[in-house]
Amino acid sequence: MDIRKAKFMQGFIRLTDDAFKKGWHERNGGNLSYRIKSEEIEAVKTELNPVGEWFDIGTNVPSLAGEYFLVTGSGKYMRNVILAPQDNTAIVKINEKGEKYGIVWGLEQGGQPTSELPTHLANHAIKKDLTQGRNRVIYHAHPANTIALTFVLPLEDKIFTRELWEMATENPVIFPEGIGITPWMVPGGKAIADATGKLMKKYRVVIWAHHGMFVCGDDFDEAFGLMDTVEKAASIYVKVRAMGGKQQTISKQGFLDLAREFDIDLNTEFLE
Repeated sequence: MDIRKAKFMQGFIRLTDDAFKKGWHERNGGNLSYRIKSEEIEAVKTELNPVGEWFDIGTNVPSLAGEYFLVTGSGKYMRNVILAPQDNTAIVKINEKGEKYGIVWGLEQGGQPTSELPTHLANHAIKKDLTQGRNRVIYHAHPANTIALTFVLPLEDKIFTRELWEMATENPVIFPEGIGITPWMVPGGKAIADATGKLMKKYRVVIWAHHGMFVCGDDFDEAFGLMDTVEKAASIYVKVRAMGGKQQTISKQGFLDLAREFDIDLNTEFLE
């Protein structure tokens, strides 16, 4: 099968195109990765090349040994993925120790996988373990309203979560565990990978101060929907502040009633 026609590639392309149209990916901003299922690899294996050179990941992910990932390329534009996925994405294979990766498809005009690959893979390993293998998507983008809030709100998980929960009734249903926040950090290295991984053990959304958002999902729809929900909540909050601030809001009891009716495990620590 032509990899470009594979269902997983079509899902990958749709997310990148939808997200670019949302305005979340200026120039070459943002990145996406998908842990490919074994049956999906089997269907396209004749299209894959042998690994020519192994590269250090920059972190150790032994639980991902032998896995294949579809990832965006470093310096590549999200808006171009739909036009030429073979030039703007890559399929990489992780070696038997989980220390190196090799390119087996894509980046036909040259290049390397996203510079955030260490962060993606470290968090894939965490989420694979926590979800018994269900989580397959890690996604990073630069949604403007979310970034704006990191300049005006204290960089604390509880404060961000509570404010965004209050912006729309169904938000606590979408991210009941809350949202994690990191201080500003240099992107692309082990430090931000470790800080994000620590938060990803508790949350599915991490906001990088003055930079963007980092989310996970079992599939493309879940990851995109999570990003979209948080960014919409941030846009409502920006409007509320611009109009002079809240005059009324959802009460603590309202959140508890919501959790009971929707049978969600709401992080009640953030209600205090």
